[in-house]
Amino acid sequence: MRARLEPLLDGLDVHWCAEDDEERFAALLPAADVLWHVLRPITADDLGRAPGLKLIQKLGSGVNTIDLDAARAQGVTVANMVGANAPAVAEAALTLMLAALRRVVPLDAATRAGRGWPLDTGLSDRVGEIGGRVVGLVGHGAIARRLEAPLTALGATVLWHSPSGTPDDPSWRPLDELLAASDIVSLHLPLTPATERLIDAGRLAAMKPGAILVNTSRGGVVDEAALVEALRTGHLGAAGLDVFATEPVDPANPLLALDNVVVQPHVAWLTGETLERCIAIAAANARRLASGETLENVVQGAEP
Repeated sequence: MRARLEPLLDGLDVHWCAEDDEERFAALLPAADVLWHVLRPITADDLGRAPGLKLIQKLGSGVNTIDLDAARAQGVTVANMVGANAPAVAEAALTLMLAALRRVVPLDAATRAGRGWPLDTGLSDRVGEIGGRVVGLVGHGAIARRLEAPLTALGATVLWHSPSGTPDDPSWRPLDELLAASDIVSLHLPLTPATERLIDAGRLAAMKPGAILVNTSRGGVVDEAALVEALRTGHLGAAGLDVFATEPVDPANPLLALDNVVVQPHVAWLTGETLERCIAIAAANARRLASGETLENVVQGAEP
């Protein structure tokens, strides 16, 4: 992958660091002008060790893992890149929907263990198709909009909700109405004080019996304990999760013990194509910074 990215870095002095290599990260911070950030939280302590830092460039859209107050106090600009990972995350959300609907994980395990045959005669009651179902998208940014075409092509009816939505759109629904009407609910929201645990016990109870919940946004948008209960009781049929409230997810998290849950380690965004798009955007912004040009996709400007 490094060879694919090198042509995008002409003129930049880029030092790569694994997310879990704290020793190397600490060594690189004092000389850093720009930090390209993925998922590891960036704290006030990190910023304090980077006196020359001018820009934190998120390789993605969500900036909830960056201490924005500390960045502002230190005069560090924060930028993101909304939409760069939309193709990958939209495809991952569709994958999780299909995997949950077709019970791919337990069927894969059963087949590998020699238990796939004879056919379970009750299986047809537990699997299904996207066609003919109602899919509700909570959040309507680049990722959700990207999902609409393939879902419609597969025969689904697509509804959506966003606090900033347009009620005149016939596909828009108030959140609680969307949850009650949808066979599959897919979450596409940033994690903010307004969205934290937005999908709580009450809203999970308001979903259709047997519905599927897919989350490729942020784990904190869902009350995980309530989700476990809804899945255990059978009120929800399944869930497809790329994200968790605490990451890395604890192996003891009860969600991981349920065979009606499909999980991934927050990799919905991760494809070679996404990395190329992100690095191209990040490199362009770094060059703008070096030449004194206006930065793009600024989330929070520097206010020393």
